[in-house]
Amino acid sequence: MRAYQKILSEIRSLGGELLAISPQTPDKSQATLLKNFLQYEVLSDVGNVVARQFGLVYPVAAEMRRIYLGFGVDLAEYNGDASWELPLPGTFIVDRSMTVRLSFVDADYTKRLEPAAILDTLRTLGGRAEA
Repeated sequence: MRAYQKILSEIRSLGGELLAISPQTPDKSQATLLKNFLQYEVLSDVGNVVARQFGLVYPVAAEMRRIYLGFGVDLAEYNGDASWELPLPGTFIVDRSMTVRLSFVDADYTKRLEPAAILDTLRTLGGRAEA
């Protein structure tokens, strides 16, 4: 999120806009935005409705639930439901006609689309997309 924040002005100068979608409740999403000094919208996808449409939702296994809770992370509280489901993190560039022009999803949540790939794609599209 912070890496994308660093290129936000370039995204906008190329005619794009940056949005994040989180399964967290609106209050928790707002806290994430403030904590990370983000200057783009973080939208709440409570119940993973949008993530489910992209086929990105997976259940958190019981042993991982215990680990999360041990670190003080109660997904039911953060996400506003008892599902214990999370979305795989993904980055999508969508043009103004709502066509996905670039997508990146990795089961390893530490791997994200390189910011340069976002900028390269936006340059190719000539300001016809949102990241």
